[in-house]
Amino acid sequence: MSDSQSSSSGSPSSVAIDQNVGRSLRSSSGGQTLATDVPRRWHDIFWLALFIVHLMGVGFALTALGLDRFKKSGRFTINAFAPNSKGNSKLTEDYWPMYALAGGVGAVLGWTWLLFLGSQANHMMKIAVHILTTYLAVISVLCFWSEQIFWGVAFAIGATLQFLYVISVIDRLPFTMLMLQKAVKMVWSLPEVSRVSYAFMLVMLVWMGLWSFGVAGVVASSIDYNARWWLLLIFSVSLFWTGAVLCNTIHVIVSGMVFLVLIHGGREAASMPPNPVVKSLRYAVTTSFGSICYGSLFTAAIRTLRWEIRGLRSKIGKNECLLCCVDFLFHLVETLVRFFNKYAYVQIAVSGKSFNHSARDAWELFQSTGVEALVAYDCSGAVLLMGTILGGLITGTCSGVWTYSKWNDKVLMIGTTSMLMGMVLVGMAMVVVESAVTSIYICFAEDPLLIHRWDPVFFDQLSEALHQRLQHRSARTREVLTHYRPEARIGDNITV
Repeated sequence: MSDSQSSSSGSPSSVAIDQNVGRSLRSSSGGQTLATDVPRRWHDIFWLALFIVHLMGVGFALTALGLDRFKKSGRFTINAFAPNSKGNSKLTEDYWPMYALAGGVGAVLGWTWLLFLGSQANHMMKIAVHILTTYLAVISVLCFWSEQIFWGVAFAIGATLQFLYVISVIDRLPFTMLMLQKAVKMVWSLPEVSRVSYAFMLVMLVWMGLWSFGVAGVVASSIDYNARWWLLLIFSVSLFWTGAVLCNTIHVIVSGMVFLVLIHGGREAASMPPNPVVKSLRYAVTTSFGSICYGSLFTAAIRTLRWEIRGLRSKIGKNECLLCCVDFLFHLVETLVRFFNKYAYVQIAVSGKSFNHSARDAWELFQSTGVEALVAYDCSGAVLLMGTILGGLITGTCSGVWTYSKWNDKVLMIGTTSMLMGMVLVGMAMVVVESAVTSIYICFAEDPLLIHRWDPVFFDQLSEALHQRLQHRSARTREVLTHYRPEARIGDNITV
């Protein structure tokens, strides 16, 4: 019995057979999960209901605030309920065209990204990485020039943080660009993906028409200045959540498509199920929609915090006090990432699990296979976020400049909310590439042979990168253990 065990575990051919068997089982199960009409359970229904109620409530409030000053002021006497109200002759239609410009610019930038996805995507991502710091600095200078000290300082801090982050991850950019190139290659071979993004951007534009109508009414109202900012903040959080839900719905649809392509060995494979996009769309907007609404509240903020802490942690050096504090935050965020990560959407697309269950399974899969070392090293999400922020800044600048030419006291209100509109629209175009990246990682962790069958050269590059990262982590762990070993510290004291 021991001889047979040793021979089966040590023989490369037997290992390959086991991997092929595992691949076949996963391929068949994955295909059945997405291809057949097996009923799925509804998950996270509370968050689905909360999102729908939130849309209804916000939609009613936006309609009322927009109509209150549409064509004539004080239609519903809303100002009577607000303290410190002052007279204002401006109407909703005075500011609504600025938001129409923001929606148009954001849509054009998003559609341009999708149009040049196959040919110019890599150049556009490189430009986003290098130009964002400069753009933030220029806006900071313009804010100081217009005597907006607070926003000038805010954009200056943003430019500084962006510059420090790029410097801290400059050695990771070659691997990041490799992942983005392969993700673009995958997405470019699936024309249905672009059509899905176009459709969801149109849906988002329809909602933004109502959203900007209400926000224009808020800007035109005679409510107290601080109260208007609080209302804009509430509506901005609502738009962020709505945009994140639509982006992550695209994420689930694209992840399901990419997973199917890798499982079945190609888009034109005979085993591919019919109408995979329709089936993925149906699952995304029905049984899995509650999980998407739930995850959309937390994943973006936690991911951004994780990127910043990782970049800071790698540049601290030997300052033990600061390193201890950052390590505490790092482990806290890593615990949150276990339950809120973007890789959960791939599991949701494939198996229809709840969000927390999917996030936990994806993270445990990465931890058990060592692929988490690659995930931590990759900065593709941050690079795509830079492109999204740049698109938002361009959109906000266009609306802000037009507003400044008419009413310079409303530039910040209209500019910041327009920037959010642009970020949401451009983010809906960027998410298709991020979905492909996450799906590639999940498939590589599930069965590396799936990646090998799709692109052997890329498989070799991915395997080599994983080997190097695991070696780096082992060396770093040995260094930490040696540094903090009691006898080593005693030896250092004696030497001194």
